Amino acid sequence: MKKYIEIGFGNTWFVRTELEYPDGTETEVQGIYRPFKIQSIYMRTWIGYKVFILDLRTGFKIQTKTRRCFKCIIGFSGI
Repeated sequence: MKKYIEIGFGNTWFVRTELEYPDGTETEVQGIYRPFKIQSIYMRTWIGYKVFILDLRTGFKIQTKTRRCFKCIIGFSGI
């Protein structure tokens, strides 16, 4: 199971953990879900339809989404 801890504004909660299960389903919980082993740190900025992602593990990416939004998040991915 992959875990993503995100801190910032634009999500349901200021601090949340997103749990991604092997079958592809996702859930989110408020706060930090433990235990957590960090694998990467990322910064995600969503302005309008564009999402700019700077990940220490995979580098820089730009994605286009179908929903318009504004978010600024610092996150930690791991297991």
